[in-house]
Amino acid sequence: MLEVTDVVTRYGAVEALRGVSLSVRAGELVCLLGANGAGKSTLLKSIVGLLPPARGRVVFEGVDVTGRSPDVILRAGIALVPERRRVFGALSVRDNLLLGGYAQPRADAGLEEVQQLFPVLRARARQLAGTLSGGEQQMLAIGRCLMGSPELVMFDEPSLGLAPTVVQSVLKTIRDLNREGLTCVLVEQNVAVSLKMASRAYVLENGRITLSGKGDALLADDRVRQAYLGL
Repeated sequence: MLEVTDVVTRYGAVEALRGVSLSVRAGELVCLLGANGAGKSTLLKSIVGLLPPARGRVVFEGVDVTGRSPDVILRAGIALVPERRRVFGALSVRDNLLLGGYAQPRADAGLEEVQQLFPVLRARARQLAGTLSGGEQQMLAIGRCLMGSPELVMFDEPSLGLAPTVVQSVLKTIRDLNREGLTCVLVEQNVAVSLKMASRAYVLENGRITLSGKGDALLADDRVRQAYLGL
């Protein structure tokens, strides 16, 4: 479904990604591991057009989308749930969701389905998004993303700043969405849990892929256990 080939992305003269290549098959949940500053968020932004690559290719379902604008890539079927949620705090929950469906023929077409997935969003439809708890805002960010009917969703640190019980709920939602057929890419600080969920995983270090394999295999890999699990 997604093929990233030799992607280089720069911040000015600094190369944040140094020839990254990876693939995501339809129906997979692929996990990206790496320390802070390794390039994980930069890679997601490069794929969705927020940081156009200086070199390399991003191909989605056979179509080269490298450097295309984010709205074009969204319409192609790739969506991003950003780090720290980025909800529109001064707008209502319902309006945030409708903004997620702006590229659809009807902005409210997926509203009922999203509210069934997250009943709290129905109960708080008129409430300002900025007054929600962190967990509720994360549900809203995921729901807003799903309103665009994407085929591939990339989650950037969805558990960041959330209470442990809420983290479990959010990660379970992602796992359930994947089991229902949604292709997912997950960047997540909870390495053990994300590797257990993942079909496959890649390790990013200093802007390069240094290791890849099945989730359970990497969970047992001594290098991963020492670097990310403290074992």
